[in-house]
Amino acid sequence: MSKHIDLKVEQKKQNNGKTLIMNNASLVSISDFSKEDILSLLEDARCFEENPNRDLLAGKVVATLFFEPSTRTRLSFETAVNRLGGRIIGFSDANTTSSSKGETLHDTIMMVSNYADLIIMRHHLEGAARYASEFSPVPIINAGDGANQHPSQTMLDLYSIYKTQGKLDDLTITMVGDLKYGRTVHSLLMAMYYFHPKFNFVACDELRMPDEYKAFCDKHGIEYHEYHEFSEDVINSTDILYMTRVQRERFTDIMEYERVKNLYTLKNSMLCGSKENLRVLHPLPRVNEISYDVDNNPKAYYFQQARNGLYARQAIICKVLGIKVK
Repeated sequence: MSKHIDLKVEQKKQNNGKTLIMNNASLVSISDFSKEDILSLLEDARCFEENPNRDLLAGKVVATLFFEPSTRTRLSFETAVNRLGGRIIGFSDANTTSSSKGETLHDTIMMVSNYADLIIMRHHLEGAARYASEFSPVPIINAGDGANQHPSQTMLDLYSIYKTQGKLDDLTITMVGDLKYGRTVHSLLMAMYYFHPKFNFVACDELRMPDEYKAFCDKHGIEYHEYHEFSEDVINSTDILYMTRVQRERFTDIMEYERVKNLYTLKNSMLCGSKENLRVLHPLPRVNEISYDVDNNPKAYYFQQARNGLYARQAIICKVLGIKVK
């Protein structure tokens, strides 16, 4: 079961019940960006791919606060800052910080904002990034909050889709695996509504796409179909096959995790009848959901997708700091 931060309780405790204003430059949810913002960021990412080494952050300090483990997201953000000429402070293990002594998230953010121009934060509680953005004097970038949102991953996913398909419009996207707790699929679904997609949701009952995201599709006229079986018929109708890991850390019942962890595995033979343009994406890390025999298939794109994270995150950092790329 995923957890939510009680924003009202925290706000009342730390701010005497006063209503606070979110830092408008922050990126908390992909819905904070318009279609024009997204297209502009994709163009900036393309520019950074051509030349990632630019001194656009000279004199800037960026804090990376990772209250939850991360490899790709943290390293790509830190590489992005380094290649832009900025400096990094922060932590990757909350147990080494004052939060282990009982310091509140409010006080941690206020303290760190004294030293940094931007805070990049990953937290295990849903709503933590939104809460932090409501009082932080510096912009917040959400690097993942529980099972809720992962907007920077969405931007690199969109860039990967655009690079491999040559467009974002009118694509069939099949999402497989952990659609309940998978924050990457939640963010991608919300971002794609600008581009008239069709979705296939492949999951067991325990991990199916939450009703709120299906309601989002219904509200915006987005076609979707739900499947229990990971069939070749579904694969063969797909442009983007988005595999996800069943996330052990989201489960409170280990037996439930054991029942569902290996239900869906993509094997190379399953791609034989797929479209030429199909590409396999995965936010990584993978466990058993993609066989290693897929890696050499030209339709496998997940490692290139991870590399695209550098360029997308460089674009995001410059966007929230108001720095022109061109």
